[in-house]
Amino acid sequence: VQLQASGGGLVQAGDSLRLSCTTSGRYAMAWFRQAPGKEREFVAGITWSGGNKYHNQAVRGRFTISRDDAKNTVYLQMNTLKPEDTAVYYCNARKGGAAHWGQGTQVTVSS
Repeated sequence: VQLQASGGGLVQAGDSLRLSCTTSGRYAMAWFRQAPGKEREFVAGITWSGGNKYHNQAVRGRFTISRDDAKNTVYLQMNTLKPEDTAVYYCNARKGGAAHWGQGTQVTVSS
């Protein structure tokens, strides 16, 4: 399983970003994030079929996970970003009960 995350950057509060995670196949996928000094936390997940999506309550209504299987890509659309969203964002794939991680992309939101 190979994962390549991209799309992070430095933005101002209220701005939007779209993260992308290109995969080597089709898997159940999720986004996690880790802020400095904090544990990695779940942000959003999407099932293999795309029929079910899950979002952390802290981002619900602002972030949306989606997938384009023709492109083997999973997205995280992030709107109305807040300084507390600052973190390294990681994509995660589940295959055969094992979790696989991408390299992470930095999102920094200035106030």
